[in-house]
Amino acid sequence: MLPAFLKARIRPARQKPVAGVRALALAEVPVPLEVRSSPRARRLSLRVDAVRDLVQVVVPAGVGDAEVARFVGRHLDWVHRRLAAIPPRLAFADGARLPILGVEHVIRHSPGSRSVRLAAGPAGPEIQVGGEAAFVAGRVGTFLKAEAKRRLAAAARDKAARLGLRVAAVTVRDTRSRWGSCTASGRLSFCWRLLLAPEPVFDYVVAHEVAHLREMNHSPRFWAVCASLTADIDGPRLWLKANGARLHRYG
Repeated sequence: MLPAFLKARIRPARQKPVAGVRALALAEVPVPLEVRSSPRARRLSLRVDAVRDLVQVVVPAGVGDAEVARFVGRHLDWVHRRLAAIPPRLAFADGARLPILGVEHVIRHSPGSRSVRLAAGPAGPEIQVGGEAAFVAGRVGTFLKAEAKRRLAAAARDKAARLGLRVAAVTVRDTRSRWGSCTASGRLSFCWRLLLAPEPVFDYVVAHEVAHLREMNHSPRFWAVCASLTADIDGPRLWLKANGARLHRYG
């Protein structure tokens, strides 16, 4: 056993507060309710996540479900309005319409074909997909991701060359929290859904990440580099803020 005078000097190590996530069901809320406890939160806050189809409440540590329920109850009208404003999901199915760089394309299932391609149809641009009907959604999704990677990589390497720089690699993912990222080693990553955004938005996000190859910050120098690589910055940023969640409703 330790002597008493040593015991008095020993203090338990402080544990860093850990954020926790729990689910809460409320009859008045027709979608899942996610409660996120944060040691940094000073008050309760509420948001509707249009990407994941849920309502999220961020609360300080120690706030119980009863208090969360009362808080949500006071804002039910706001929650219902925001949920009603979420655009419907659009499945990749025969006859569905989706934009590719701002140009509307119609998915056309052609069972006799085995390919997936962009083509001119009798009424306008089409995504023509072959194979069995059960695999249309998966084949269209795979095609769009590959097409997004091809176009994003080409655009990124072209912009990097204008700066006298080189892109180490380009990957695409289905990211929800950011549209692109750049590492110190020159690896760029993008959300494939940028293919469904208007072309100026697509171009801006590529320019933004390529500019990070030179400036790994958001200083005035960074924004000057970004502006040299794309025609518009403010418009695309506003578009993504207003319509970004809509891109996650496809597929």
